Amino acid sequence: MRLPFFYGWVIVAVTFVSMAIGVNARTSFSLFFPPIISEFGWDRGVTAGAFSFGFLVSAIMSPLMGKLMDRGGPRAVMELGTALMAAGLLLAPLTTQPWHLYLTIGVLVGAGSVCLGYSGQSLFLPNWFSRKRGLAIGLAFAGVGIGSVTVLPWVQVMIEQTGWRTACTAVGLVVLVVLVPINLLLRKRPQDMGLLPDGDTAAHAAAKPMSNVIDPVWASIDWTLARAMRTARFWWLALGLFGGLYAWYAVQVHQTKYLLDIGFSPAVAAWSLGMVSLFGVPGQIFLGHLSDRIGREWIWTVSGVGFGICFAALIALEFTPSLVLVYVMVISQGLLGYGVTSIMGAVVLEIFQGEHFGSIFGTLMLAALAGGAAGPLVTGVLHDHCGTYTVAFALGIVVSVLATIAIWMASPRKVRVVAGRLHRSHAAREALQQTSQG
Repeated sequence: MRLPFFYGWVIVAVTFVSMAIGVNARTSFSLFFPPIISEFGWDRGVTAGAFSFGFLVSAIMSPLMGKLMDRGGPRAVMELGTALMAAGLLLAPLTTQPWHLYLTIGVLVGAGSVCLGYSGQSLFLPNWFSRKRGLAIGLAFAGVGIGSVTVLPWVQVMIEQTGWRTACTAVGLVVLVVLVPINLLLRKRPQDMGLLPDGDTAAHAAAKPMSNVIDPVWASIDWTLARAMRTARFWWLALGLFGGLYAWYAVQVHQTKYLLDIGFSPAVAAWSLGMVSLFGVPGQIFLGHLSDRIGREWIWTVSGVGFGICFAALIALEFTPSLVLVYVMVISQGLLGYGVTSIMGAVVLEIFQGEHFGSIFGTLMLAALAGGAAGPLVTGVLHDHCGTYTVAFALGIVVSVLATIAIWMASPRKVRVVAGRLHRSHAAREALQQTSQG
């Protein structure tokens, strides 16, 4: 049955809901973090290490997920992720020892989240769009922000009223009941349903005069994982993705406890975590759309600047606690920093597009997830060693700068140009041809 609209928007809607629930289910660890510490008296580094350990598990899972995506498609990957995450959340309330937390939140939730989160969705969603790729990904990933203002406050209320164990069980049930059925609607690419990216017709596709390929030699290569790993671009992407997730999770895991430490109320601490993702909604949509116009590298730069401002505001808060600086931290992190999610998949796809994209992206996510693991762990360890977050947050600024430089070095714009630059690049090629002929 043919729909009155492009099926790609169904894919966007399913991804939106999956991200709203799946990503925030993992983010809720930031809310469980303080009551777990209060109950057991464990060191922050040890407790936050469970979250970081989950990233290491995600890193191990990532290449396997890429291969499963290449062979079984998104339904197999998403349903596996749903089962793992739900199992971890439902078993976590049985925790009495640190290794219990590492097994449930670390192994099970960590492995499930890599499927349901940005990594898994980026393996197939970019296939459905070309000209509107950034916009579509931005809309889909904005589900994280909508989920943050519904899921996270609900979790916080449950923690206060019934305890973190009941709240964790409830989140696990929501993951299971909602995500299992809707993930059956997913398909890997439009061609699997006799469609074309962006909903184009065959006639429209045939009439297109311009290609977005800038480097036809590079684009013509059948990129396998082994070939990709022998290029400098692969390793620049790895560094960029590592730094992007390092900065992201270094802030996300520790900001709630940090705000409590410097005198803010639990309500403000929980509100700030939710508002970051709320501001991420317009940020991801607008910056994703803007990346289709001006290029992915520029949006990664905007994101890096956002995280830099965020870390600087956090450092200043220790010396001058004020709601103004909390707003600066929240807005810069959500409105600007979260824009990186709109382009992670696109940056890799535009360089290594092909049948083996899943394996390549999945392997690159090893570096990204290693960054996500290192961020909370290094930040916690530095705090325990120094007695303050200042050094850890300053390191976050440095890492954000390095990640931005790495994406410029990878240069996706030199392989495939975004839609907004297509006419300019076409005119440049024509001028070059005329000069050579002259």
